[in-house]
Amino acid sequence: MGIDDILLHDETIFRNLHAFDPDYIPENFRYRDSQMEALAVCIRPALMNGRPINAVVLGACATGKTTAIKKLFEMVEASSEKVVCCYINCQLHTTRFGIFSQIYHRVFGYYPPETGVPFSRIYHDIMHKLGAGEKALIVALDDVNHLFYNKNANRIFYDILRAYEVFDNVRTGIFAVLSDIEFRYALDKNVDSVFIPQEIVFPPYSYDEIYDILMDRTRIGFYDGVISNEIVEEIAALAFETGDLRHGINLLRVCGNLAEAEASPRIKEEHLKKAIKDTASANFMETVKNLSRNERELLNIIIDSESESLTAGQVYKEFRERTGLSYSSFTRILEKLEFLRLIDTPFTGKGRRGNSRLIIPRFDSPKRSHV
Repeated sequence: MGIDDILLHDETIFRNLHAFDPDYIPENFRYRDSQMEALAVCIRPALMNGRPINAVVLGACATGKTTAIKKLFEMVEASSEKVVCCYINCQLHTTRFGIFSQIYHRVFGYYPPETGVPFSRIYHDIMHKLGAGEKALIVALDDVNHLFYNKNANRIFYDILRAYEVFDNVRTGIFAVLSDIEFRYALDKNVDSVFIPQEIVFPPYSYDEIYDILMDRTRIGFYDGVISNEIVEEIAALAFETGDLRHGINLLRVCGNLAEAEASPRIKEEHLKKAIKDTASANFMETVKNLSRNERELLNIIIDSESESLTAGQVYKEFRERTGLSYSSFTRILEKLEFLRLIDTPFTGKGRRGNSRLIIPRFDSPKRSHV
C-alpha cells in the first residue's frame, strides 16, 4: 500500500496515536541510563529486605524524570514481589487523604471509602498489610513542591518515612520529584533526620537527543513517509529552543491532526506553521497554570505594563507593594520566569555597576483574566 492510499483505506496517517500522548511510556527510552541506574541503586536495598534509599529527583519539565521512574517501577514490580511502587502526581493529589488513597490503591488494588472511615484506619491497614507481607514501599511524589505550597508535605513525609517506628517490618522510601528547579524545600527536623536523600539530576536534552527521540516517536506514531526528516528537524529545533521536549511531541500530534483533517497523506510545511500558531497560546496557559501565586502576580505586573522599556527596578517597586516580598525573592522569581522562557532580562549597561535589566515579554500579551 502506498502512502497516498492510506487515508482512503485506513482513514488515518497515525500508526499509533497514543505515541504522542503526554503520559506515553516508550519501549525504547533513551539517554537516561545513568539516572535509571542511580534510581535502581536506591531501590536495590528493598529487594534484599532492606530499607530503600530516599531520593530527590531534579530536572526541568520534560527531561524524562517521570518516564524513568514509571519504567523502573514497572521493571521492579515485574521482577519482584518484595516491593510496592506507587507513583503519585502531586498536582492532582495534594491532601494527606488523597496521597494515602493512592497508596492504598496500590497495596490493595482498590480505593478506600471516601467517607465513614477515619484516616488512621486507612493508614493502619496500609502499613499492617505491608508489614505482614514483608514488602517495602517506595512512593514517588511527582511535582512534590505542590505539597509544600499546601503545607501538607511534612505530615505526609512523616507518615511514610517514620511508619517503621510503629509497625514491624515496614520499610518505606520516597522519591521526591522536583520540576521547579528553583524551588527550595524545607522539612521539619523530625522528618529531615530520616529523609536524607540522594540527589539525582536529569539535565536538559541536547538538540541531537531531542531529534532522535522525536524520530523514534514518528516511527511509532506515523506510517512511513507521512513526515519528512526536514520537518522533524524544524520541530526538534523549536523544542530545543523552548527547552521542552513535550512541545515537540505535541507539535507532531497537532501536525498529524491538521494533515488528516485535510485528508492529506503527508504532513506539510503549512501544517507545521499552523500547528505552531495553534499551540502557542495553549503552551503559555499550561505554563502559567503551574506558577505559584507570587509568580503569577509578577507576570501580571509585566502584562499590565504599557512601557516599552520596562526595567526590573520599575517592576520590583510594584511587586513589593502587592506582595511585600524582598528584592532577592523578586530576583529568584524573575529568573524562574526567564528560565521558563516567558521573559528575557537583558542587561542595559546602565545603573549601578551597569547591572540594570530590562524585562521583555516573550509572548503576545493575553487578557489579565487568563492569568
